[in-house]
Amino acid sequence: MLPVEPRFGREDFLVSPSNEAAWDMFERWPNWPGKMLLLLGPTGSGKSHLAAIWAQRVGARVLSAADLGNADLAALAASGPLLLEDADRLQGLEAELFHLINLVREREGALALTARNWPDSWGLTTKDLLSRLRLAPAIEIGEPDDALVRAVLVKLFIDRQLVVDTSVVEYLALRIERSLAAARAIVQVLDREALAHARPVTRPMAAEVLRRMDEGE
Repeated sequence: MLPVEPRFGREDFLVSPSNEAAWDMFERWPNWPGKMLLLLGPTGSGKSHLAAIWAQRVGARVLSAADLGNADLAALAASGPLLLEDADRLQGLEAELFHLINLVREREGALALTARNWPDSWGLTTKDLLSRLRLAPAIEIGEPDDALVRAVLVKLFIDRQLVVDTSVVEYLALRIERSLAAARAIVQVLDREALAHARPVTRPMAAEVLRRMDEGE
């Protein structure tokens, strides 16, 4: 069985109350309240997906914050809109991020940053950098709500061409961790289980798979 890679297209992003404000903000580009925007949310909330949609639409360069040390910052700032992922994982690259922000401002460019938490919790020691980040507009994505988890599960099953009863979706939605990553993980395991035993995905199968996953099998 070939792995099904996560899809980060616009049509694959499911809007719900937990992410609607962030979706609307990125839809308003280039009419942002500033040319730098922080997109905040827990792991598995869909922030990287939303940021990727924006990056594709506006032709933004995409870079992980951990790679700033090897980047040509001047070239990045001059290349147009920029998406910096995992900005809260700088790994000692505060000076590089501060320099990049200044370069983007000088060139009147655009910079979107994703992070799990607000800048005050990043452990920054560069006061000027923290001040810049505090002043930047920020939008949060919350943990996926129940409706979104259900919708994502349905979509993931459809993507894998698995016919699953709604009772299975309801059972899983109430028991898995409330994150998109958890939804992808359980569907992947159930797909493998169904293929291995040549059986459809059922509620008993889902219960057994969840039990094994909880026990670390």
